[in-house]
Amino acid sequence: MHYYSKKNEKLPELGKISPEFFNEVIYSRLGADNNSIIVKPQHGVDFGVVDLGEKVLVASTDPFFIAPALGWEKASWFAIHILASDVAVSGIKPSYLTIDLNLPPEMSEDILKIIWTTVDGECKKLGISVLTGHTARYVGCNYPMVGGATVFGIDKKKKLIIPKAKIGDKIIITKGPAVEASALMAMQFPEFLEQAYGKEFVRKAQDIFYQTSVVKDASIAAEVGGITAMHDATECGVFGGLYEVAQVSNVGMRILLKDIITQDVIKKTCECFDINPYAAISEGTLIASVNQEKAETAIKAFEKENIPASIIGEILPKDKGIIIVEENKEYKLEHPRIDPFWIRFEEYLKKQKEKNETKTK
Repeated sequence: MHYYSKKNEKLPELGKISPEFFNEVIYSRLGADNNSIIVKPQHGVDFGVVDLGEKVLVASTDPFFIAPALGWEKASWFAIHILASDVAVSGIKPSYLTIDLNLPPEMSEDILKIIWTTVDGECKKLGISVLTGHTARYVGCNYPMVGGATVFGIDKKKKLIIPKAKIGDKIIITKGPAVEASALMAMQFPEFLEQAYGKEFVRKAQDIFYQTSVVKDASIAAEVGGITAMHDATECGVFGGLYEVAQVSNVGMRILLKDIITQDVIKKTCECFDINPYAAISEGTLIASVNQEKAETAIKAFEKENIPASIIGEILPKDKGIIIVEENKEYKLEHPRIDPFWIRFEEYLKKQKEKNETKTK
């Protein structure tokens, strides 16, 4: 819990603002009306869409996130894939990047060169062209948020998937829960994993890092067809993502917990750090609703590309709510609101610091 030191007023929670504040303050003030905007900012949708006639422009904006603990190359790879993933879930290929780099004063030109060389290389692999930007160092700027960026895609309107899951659709997820949470904990706190499971396990856990993208997953799903909604399970993970898909589609769900695949290395990593995998941040996990006829075809398409995937439930009428079936029990899902990853990350930063201080004494 965080407080102002003088007034004892509670500070807002870190992370994304609450849905209530967003709806009251942000969503009600979106500038000039424009009928060409067919998807506006809203919870559960990763992108906005402008109608261009026979084509559409899809855009998504995020911080340019560079976490030094990942190493400069991995951090830069991650930053680009976070941005590209949010456009890819629209069914439209990401094609353009605009970027504002507000760099910490201590970032050297050598480091900036490594970061930008990685960005350039990854953009070429993904077919993304840099359109415009701004680059400067400023006092007060710090890692990991070293600016912001927008990725665009332009393509035929018929390829666009506006999230609207339909009753009877099957629900698919790829890679399982806690992909990002496990990867980041393994990268930042390897000594705790090594103590629990050994060095070889640490290597496997850190290799999860390159699963933290849904660009390929979304492309495969869009190619199969029959997709009615796609969403990247970021903050609050699979449970948060399912809740948001249901909310934006105005539907209910029935989810079989046993059918949510969980990679063994992720399961053990979450156990080590006492993280609920279903509520933990999971960039790289695609949640998709698909009509029944295409569900098995989609699973086979993912398997062909060595992407773990499973059918975890189906879409119900809204009045049924979101039902989680766990063993022989059922309960209604509420949005987790607080992602357990951030709590554990802060906790283990303190443990790590204490451990290092003890070593130096």
